[in-house]
Amino acid sequence: MWELTFPRTIVLGDGALEYLENIEGQKALIITDKIIQKLGFVERVAGHLAKAGLAISVFDDVEPEPCIETIMQGAKVARRFEPDWIIGLGGGSCMDAAKAIWVVYANPDIEVEEINPFASLGLRERARLICISTTSGSGSEATWAAIITDTKNEMKLELPSRELVADVAIIDPELPRSMSQELRAHTGLDVLAHAVEAYVSQWSNDFTDALALRAIQFVFTYLLRAYKNPNDKEAREKMHNAATMAGMAFSNSQVGVAHAMGHSLGIIFNIYHGKAVGILLPYSMEFSAIEARHRYAEIARAVGIEARVDEDATEKLIKELRQLNHQLGEPSSIKELGINKEDFEKRLDDLIKRAASSTGVFVNPRVPSTEDLRRLFLSAYNGDRVEF
Repeated sequence: MWELTFPRTIVLGDGALEYLENIEGQKALIITDKIIQKLGFVERVAGHLAKAGLAISVFDDVEPEPCIETIMQGAKVARRFEPDWIIGLGGGSCMDAAKAIWVVYANPDIEVEEINPFASLGLRERARLICISTTSGSGSEATWAAIITDTKNEMKLELPSRELVADVAIIDPELPRSMSQELRAHTGLDVLAHAVEAYVSQWSNDFTDALALRAIQFVFTYLLRAYKNPNDKEAREKMHNAATMAGMAFSNSQVGVAHAMGHSLGIIFNIYHGKAVGILLPYSMEFSAIEARHRYAEIARAVGIEARVDEDATEKLIKELRQLNHQLGEPSSIKELGINKEDFEKRLDDLIKRAASSTGVFVNPRVPSTEDLRRLFLSAYNGDRVEF
C-alpha cells in the first residue's frame, strides 16, 4: 500500500502569481530572505495579496540553509501577527523555513527537531500554507518535509510530516529568470539528483516513476539551454516545472545516497546543496548499479541513450551526467572544491556519521555500510571510479 501526498492546488504557467488575488483570508505572513526582498518579488506578491484584501507582514531574515534559531525568530513574528496564511517565497531555504515556522506558530511548545511523520500538528487550525518558488531546484513547494540546520551539532535535520505539504504551490516561470548562471547550474543538478534517486529508490512506485522520468527528460533537454540563456522562456518554464515534478516524486519515494552524502558534505564544509549532490550523484550511481542497473538503463533509454544491454546503458548514462557537470562548469570531485586533503580526512568520520543517519541511505537501491560510505567519500574526493 502506498500513501501519496501532493499539494492540494498547483498553479503554473504565465501569470500564476495572479492566483493570489483570489485567496480568502485576513492576514498573510511572507517568509523570505533579503535577496528576494531586493529583487522586488515581495512587493509583487504583496500587491496581489492586497487585491484580495489581506493585511501583510514580512519576515525576511531567512539565511541559506536556515537554522533552528531563525525558525524560532520567525515563529515569534507569526505569533505577534497571527496570520491565517503563511507564504514561503524564494528558494528551498525560504520555503523550508516557512514550513517549520508554520509548525512552531501552530504548536508553541514543540521543538523544531520534534517534527516527525507520526505527530499530529493540527496546522490548518490556525493557518494554511502557500509556497512560491523563485528557483528551479529544491522542489520544496511540492514536498512534505523541511530541511533545517542544527548548527550546534552540525546536522541537517530532515523533518517530514504529511501535514507540511503546501495548500497551494505557485509555479510562475517568470520568477526564476533572476537566477544567476551558477545558481541555474546548481539548482538544475539538484532537480536531476532528486528525480534519478526517486526513480531508483526502494520506495518508488508507478506515480513517482512517471513524475521522475519526465523531470529527467526535461533536465536533459532544457537545462543547458536554461543555463546559457535565462531569456529562453521555454527552457526556463520546463526546468521550473521539472523541479516541482521531481519534488513531488522524491517526496513520495525518497532520495538516496547522493543526498545523504550531500547533506553531510554541505553542512561540514559549507558547500551549496545542488553543487554537492551534483558531484556525488555519478559516484552514488556507480555504487548502486549492482542493484539498480535495470532502472538506470530505463532512464538512459528514456533520454535517448542507445545501448543493447543494461550495463552499457548505465555506463553511458553516468558518462552523460559527468559530461553535463562539465558543461555546466561544475567540479567532478570533492577535491576540486578546494577542500584540503588533510582537512577532509580530519572530518571524514563526521561526514560518514551524518550521512549514515539520513533516511536516504536506507531506501537506496543498495544500502551502504559505514565502510561503504567511507570508500564512497574517498572515491568522490579523489575522483576515482567506484568499483566495490
